[in-house]
Amino acid sequence: MKPLVSVSWLSENFNNPNLIILDASPESNVANLEAQFPGFQIKGAHHFDFKNVIVDKESDLPNTLPSAKIFEEEVRKQGINTNSQIVVYDNLGIYTSPRVWWMFKIMGFENIAVLDGGLTEWKNFNFQCEPTQQHKAKIGNFSANYHPELIRNAQQILENITSEKEIVIDARSKERFNGTKPESRENLKSGHIPNSLNLPFLEVLKDGKFLSEEELLLLFNKTNPNKSSMVFTCGSGITACILQLASVLIDYKTTSIYDGSWTEWGQLEDFPIEK
Repeated sequence: MKPLVSVSWLSENFNNPNLIILDASPESNVANLEAQFPGFQIKGAHHFDFKNVIVDKESDLPNTLPSAKIFEEEVRKQGINTNSQIVVYDNLGIYTSPRVWWMFKIMGFENIAVLDGGLTEWKNFNFQCEPTQQHKAKIGNFSANYHPELIRNAQQILENITSEKEIVIDARSKERFNGTKPESRENLKSGHIPNSLNLPFLEVLKDGKFLSEEELLLLFNKTNPNKSSMVFTCGSGITACILQLASVLIDYKTTSIYDGSWTEWGQLEDFPIEK
């Protein structure tokens, strides 16, 4: 599957017996985005809860990627098999769905795509919806194959400040990146990782959909003219995945995610911060 599909594509493939639709809609968001159709989901969708269920519950950080074992067990409960075709969406256009896409990718599953425009685009075309509900599923046979090269930790980011082997790109707003706006989470310092660059996630989107490949290419060429390896970071690992998907759409191969992101970096002692 291509990493991004349209609502027309999903409608045409809606009755595929191998198709699994995942709803990654958040209960709230720090970007102050508003869902146009709260209380609705695409017909037959399964809720993918990466905040409370499919998460490392032992971590003090939000949204932390779980172990391959936990991921595999929880994903199987949603009826997902090794031959499934997955489409994931959220009710904010493009916000949390790329995070789920990335989670599957890091677990070695390629047959997954994000729905461009999400629930808003789907409902605007009057495609099949239903009130938000849970659907039971038979246990699937999904098998995880963890790819650690797609993720970075704080120590690796710290070492990269000196080595500059990779470009760190922050998806937060310019105000948060520059430290002129305080963080919403308690005990977090303001500012950014030294030598990192800022590309707010909203700049790769328009009206809840990704920019065209031509527009994305111009944007990334401006941010990263040498096409260096990129590490994406944000507040808590969600919007970094939007940039990750955007880079994949224009065939960047060497990218990864700093999963702890600013929620971790901003509370670490003796880790440098710029404003």
